[in-house]
Amino acid sequence: MKSVVAILLVAMLILGTELPTGSAWSCPPVRITCALLNPPNRCLTDRGCPRYKKCCQTFCGRKCISRPSPFSYG
Repeated sequence: MKSVVAILLVAMLILGTELPTGSAWSCPPVRITCALLNPPNRCLTDRGCPRYKKCCQTFCGRKCISRPSPFSYG
């Protein structure tokens, strides 16, 4: 059993996929973006965010956000 897990981890590393972080939700869509040439990014990947938050594109740059409520996806 340990060898199967090890093989799967090696395969994930070879293929360049990220390990699951427990956040199976996706970022909400961004409909409007700001006009700044280089908007400020407060994070680059989910790993730069606190637990249970994701690094998502927002109105102006990327930042760590909490899981949106199911009713906010208009």
